[in-house]
Amino acid sequence: MSASRTRDPETPPLPDDAIVIRGLNKTYPGRGQGKAALIDVDLSIPRGSLFGLLGPNGAGKSTLIGIMAQLVIKSSGGVVIWGHDLDTEPRQCAAAIGVVPQELNIDPFFTPRELLDLQAGLYGVPKKERRTDEILAAVGLADKAEAYARTLSGGMRRRLMVAKALVHNPPVLVLDEPTAGVDVEIRRQLWAYVRALARAGTTVLLTTHYLEEAEELCERIAIINHGRIIACEPTPTLLRRLDRKEIVFVLAQDLAAVPAPLVRFGAVMQGPRRLSLRYQPSRTEIGGILAAVQEAGIEIADMTTLEGDLEDIFLELTRGSP
Repeated sequence: MSASRTRDPETPPLPDDAIVIRGLNKTYPGRGQGKAALIDVDLSIPRGSLFGLLGPNGAGKSTLIGIMAQLVIKSSGGVVIWGHDLDTEPRQCAAAIGVVPQELNIDPFFTPRELLDLQAGLYGVPKKERRTDEILAAVGLADKAEAYARTLSGGMRRRLMVAKALVHNPPVLVLDEPTAGVDVEIRRQLWAYVRALARAGTTVLLTTHYLEEAEELCERIAIINHGRIIACEPTPTLLRRLDRKEIVFVLAQDLAAVPAPLVRFGAVMQGPRRLSLRYQPSRTEIGGILAAVQEAGIEIADMTTLEGDLEDIFLELTRGSP
């Protein structure tokens, strides 16, 4: 994949941020004051990053993507894509971004090869520079290159949508729920390709309902709810927000009740040989718990620590936002 972007000395320097959004608002017409879909959204996405945008249904993710793709007209605010202002340089913005929408919009009477060549032609990509076979192989559709799109499964059509967004080698790729309906093996193949794109310099903005996917892939994550950005942090920082852990002890012998030294930690029995307790690392050190276990005189066969994950944080933040 030739995603690296060389430039001559006269070319303007690459932007530090691939996408910059400032004070973005979108209100859909309706009764009274209408429906506010985006409210004063500020967002900066660093060049070359894998960036996650998460939020419940109706939070504003698709509206935000629609504005960047010039399918939705913003009410106010500014959007800059790859150094180009959406208001004054819409054509340059369109050339700098590839968008994979949630909706499948594929002509059923074309083959994948024909669809990619057609899309490349619409973007003015010369035939000698087209990477049709490379892209089809990357998304697992090389063996379906000559099949009519109407014969493809839902997962294959989803992958074909990803392929279409890549034909003009955009520096910014937006993936709106790209793995919905895609099996695990193809999902891994697709993400391996996306990681390769990011390593080569492509900026990837991902929305997904698979939170473990965002946690594994994204270097930075923003959470949107009711049209507002309620968190935007590096993924490790976001994960540290959840000050909660659980430790489970598997015992070597049966135990009838929680030993006295562990009662103050709120330990509970989960069976005659299973003891668990939840604690806040900011308030309780693991060393104190292990000292209490030793004081209780119980023999431990195994021990497991369960960390909070992105799903816990997501639920906690979206429940608490207005």
